Amino acid sequence: MYLPRSNRQISQHKEEYGNSRKKVAVTVLFFTMILSGVVSFFALSDVIAQEVHGRQAPFQQERIPFRVASWNIENLFDTRHDSLKNDHEFLPDAMRHWNDSRYKKKLADVARVITAIGEWSPPALVGLCEVENDTVLRDLTRRSPLKELSYRYVMTDSPDLRGIDVALLYQRDLFKLLSFRSISIPPFKQYRPTRDLLHVSGLLLTGDTLDVFVCHLPSRSGGAKESEPYRLYAAHILRMEVDSIMNIRSLPQVIIMGDFNDYPTNQSIQKILEAEAPPVTTNDLAPTTGSTNFSTVVPSSLQLYHLLARKVKSKDFGSYKYRGEWGLLDHLIVSGTLLNQSSHFFTSEEKANVCLLPFLLKDDEKYGDKEPFRTYKGMKYQGGISDHLPIYTDFELILY
Repeated sequence: MYLPRSNRQISQHKEEYGNSRKKVAVTVLFFTMILSGVVSFFALSDVIAQEVHGRQAPFQQERIPFRVASWNIENLFDTRHDSLKNDHEFLPDAMRHWNDSRYKKKLADVARVITAIGEWSPPALVGLCEVENDTVLRDLTRRSPLKELSYRYVMTDSPDLRGIDVALLYQRDLFKLLSFRSISIPPFKQYRPTRDLLHVSGLLLTGDTLDVFVCHLPSRSGGAKESEPYRLYAAHILRMEVDSIMNIRSLPQVIIMGDFNDYPTNQSIQKILEAEAPPVTTNDLAPTTGSTNFSTVVPSSLQLYHLLARKVKSKDFGSYKYRGEWGLLDHLIVSGTLLNQSSHFFTSEEKANVCLLPFLLKDDEKYGDKEPFRTYKGMKYQGGISDHLPIYTDFELILY
């Protein structure tokens, strides 16, 4: 061990010791600066990464299936008599011999179809026509195989003499119910009361409001031409209700669906609702330059568009067959806003179609080909499901 023996050696030792302490301090400071630099570097890298990630966020999309279907399910009646309605033909002791076993089979069949329409996911919205009352909707959603899909529903309570109404089934995780109301059709001339219109408003996952109208316009009983004024009257009331929504919403998102008892070429669709086929992208060749110019007609947000109007021009296309001829009595109509493919919720006519599930069809023994497999043909029980085929369209619901 070194021990200094003189003042000069002590001074020299202090100077050397002090210098070594300075060296240590400098060394510590140096490594501290390096360490701080590394931390700063990684912090900066994290910030840059977050900024880059933020710029890439629009590409990190979640696309959620959102299928909308509409279906006339042909007289879904329970087996109990409603003293306020003329439902006698669908009682056990009536000519149709409608009983519990047939009723339960009908519920199971309707549930199976709705499940099959959805394919991999249950349809988000299902408009139904010809449901008798709240009892049959409760049985359908809670006591049939459909209970596994957790549907909720809203429906009308119409003055229709037979007691049939329209309803909307919805998936609560995709459509948050805001409000619903029945829109009555006031008495018209000598015609008997008809079904109310159902207007439902709900909130989408995008935060936007979707307005849905489910309709079952007056029948063709007595002749198509003779009964047409009643359908035009009901369609006019529907048009006024839709117009009021168009005026209220800044970006109206409207779906109209149901059985209109009219074809796309009839006046209720063409003249009253003015629902036309969606615009298409045209391909104009420029002969002078040899280039191809694409021009797109932008859908008007205040215009109504019929998603199946163009497809129905094809032979043997339809949801209903009458005297060997297929036709489209069931309709899917949307506001132009819902055709805007730059939005977070949109559809197109390519995504709309008639649902041709094999078990919905049977051989048409009289006219050939196929026809809907009905529950009844006249008064004869066939054990089928409905005289109408469901229609549907797929929406793109995009979350960022």
